[in-house]
Amino acid sequence: MELKGVDAKWREAWRSSKVFEADPDERDKFYLTVAYPYVSGPMHIGHGRTYTIPDVIARYKRMRGFNVLFPMAYHFTGTPIVGAAKRVARREPGFIRVLTEKYGIPEYMLGDFENPHYYANHFARDSDLSYRKGMELLGLSIDWRREFTTVDPHYSKFVTWQYNKLWNAGLIVKGKHPVKWCPGCGNPVTDHDLLEGEGAEIIEFTLLKYRLGDLVLPAATLRPETVFGVTNLWLNPRAKYVIAAVDGERWIVSEQAVEKLRLQGHSIGEVLPWTPDVKADVEVPMTHRKVPLLPADFVDPDNATGVVGSVPSHAPYDYVALVELQLRG
Repeated sequence: MELKGVDAKWREAWRSSKVFEADPDERDKFYLTVAYPYVSGPMHIGHGRTYTIPDVIARYKRMRGFNVLFPMAYHFTGTPIVGAAKRVARREPGFIRVLTEKYGIPEYMLGDFENPHYYANHFARDSDLSYRKGMELLGLSIDWRREFTTVDPHYSKFVTWQYNKLWNAGLIVKGKHPVKWCPGCGNPVTDHDLLEGEGAEIIEFTLLKYRLGDLVLPAATLRPETVFGVTNLWLNPRAKYVIAAVDGERWIVSEQAVEKLRLQGHSIGEVLPWTPDVKADVEVPMTHRKVPLLPADFVDPDNATGVVGSVPSHAPYDYVALVELQLRG
């Protein structure tokens, strides 16, 4: 028996008989939906599992006599599709190879894929690699008259209506909270949005302000209670540091930290270069003791402020670094 022929026969029988189209009648209704696929690329085996499960439920409910409505949609919004279109526009070699060699897109069509909507439509329903084609080949019992995308006007209006209802009911509150942020796009991002770097965590530091005359060295720490054991501050002698006007004070931070502070809503004024003086002593907050500035290559200037408090009693790195400095004289 040629199974592909059997497959095609029944798919055509279901289509021509309109057996999956749900219209109002006297039967009990059953509405079934599932997360819309995000169409930044074609289907993979995981989608087969995702959409077969609700299909089994839909078929079971039909056999139980329910009038089953099983629609389908495509998720067009979000940064991954926009990012993919930009990668096409930049003609990134690796990505272009995937599109042309793996997905069979002719090079003369690549210009069309610079448009995010065209890109999404191609993988949603306009090609043999589309979700629509794949779901039809799987024989999913979807009412295709109900097909839509998240950028269709009626769907956008529906989302607006939802938010207005929630806002008017006092169930939406505008506030501040840490988010992963893409400075290139100017948007919050999640792991789903990232080309690389998935799994990065949001880390909340406490800044302790050490004083050097009228200057502030804000050291970031996860354990502010250890300030009483601070023996020195570490600065990276290979990094670039600046004096930046921050919220009315003059802070010494790494060059990379300035933009991070700006993105977090701090008022940033004049920024001047500063050369670390490893002979200087700074004043520790709370205790008002004086401790020295010392060099340490292990300090990452791109992590927090690039200024690190040293507590050798609690941090082996600090202890080892101090011993090595003593041995070097």
